[in-house]
Amino acid sequence: MINNEIFFTLYNLTHQCAFFDAIAIFFAKYFPYLVIILAGLFLLLHHEIFSAEHPFKELAQKWKEIVLVFFSGIFAWVISDLSKVFFHVERPFLQFPDVVPLLEKTGFSFPSGHATFYMALAFAIFFSHKKAGYIFILFAFLIGIARIVVGVHFPFDILGGFILGAGIAYIVRIIYDGIQKKPNNLETVK
Repeated sequence: MINNEIFFTLYNLTHQCAFFDAIAIFFAKYFPYLVIILAGLFLLLHHEIFSAEHPFKELAQKWKEIVLVFFSGIFAWVISDLSKVFFHVERPFLQFPDVVPLLEKTGFSFPSGHATFYMALAFAIFFSHKKAGYIFILFAFLIGIARIVVGVHFPFDILGGFILGAGIAYIVRIIYDGIQKKPNNLETVK
């Protein structure tokens, strides 16, 4: 099965070199936190909130985009977590006893919560800022691949998370745009 073949191709890179294992662990476990910080900083600095004469006033005007981006990611993660009630896919190390993951992880694996969250975050940024969005999509791919390499996810878990995250970010954006285009009810009742 191609899912298993891709998994073992990537997983077999581990346990060969301690330095490579450390890099894989960094991208699977610690880099995601850095991506959240980078996304927040990008959204704040892109709008020049810190350099504005009245930063709190500027922040109040730009909060919608910041909330939209992080809401997309959090909402996608919640949907991913809830979907595991229906999809009981075991993690690779439970299906294959010879697999020794570099990270400890419990629970079902499909879809990957990390892949879902970070792809939703990336697409939410992409919808407003194409160039930065491409960078955050690359970050999501790095995190997803690292989660396979360290032995806690199959490729289909990551792919499912990517599709779910991008789809949810798209739906959230459509709903947001629809709300923005509705005329104010007070203006129409004259």
